[in-house]
Amino acid sequence: MLRNIVIGIVLTAAFLTLAADAPADLTTAASRKPLPEVALTDSNGEPVHLASYKGHVVLLDFWATWCEGCKEEIPWFMEFQDKYNKTGLTVVGASLDDDGWKSVKPYLQEHKINYRIVIGTFESAKQFGADKGMPVSVLIDRSGRIADVHPGMVDKDAFEHEIQTLLKEAPKKTSN
Repeated sequence: MLRNIVIGIVLTAAFLTLAADAPADLTTAASRKPLPEVALTDSNGEPVHLASYKGHVVLLDFWATWCEGCKEEIPWFMEFQDKYNKTGLTVVGASLDDDGWKSVKPYLQEHKINYRIVIGTFESAKQFGADKGMPVSVLIDRSGRIADVHPGMVDKDAFEHEIQTLLKEAPKKTSN
């Protein structure tokens, strides 16, 4: 009987340790899909290609100036940019405001966001669930593959843990 109790305690401890080491929402590296084409433009109207960030972990945030959840997350993402940019995190905010830079530029002047802001298209964002609501945040690993998609507001601590996990991963060698 004592043996069964000890085995139960050991198995419970092992389960809890495994659960703490692997964020539940991250897709396993072997199962991640390549990032599809995402139409993004900078303030000069030039296209922005997320493939240029290969080698970095990218937090792609689809947001809008009118989105309350987005406004709550932006300071967290600014904190992540400050805290992890030297270890390979790049945050990119893709605004989905209908009038583009007309709404975004005044918002940026007021809020001083410390990461790159671009304009996205609803069609590009829809493939990540933005048609069901915002914000939508996408974590892209160093190999340019989708590690996680978060529709709605993220849990800050869990999301940060996912970022830390991705930053520890080495990029996969791919033939694409």
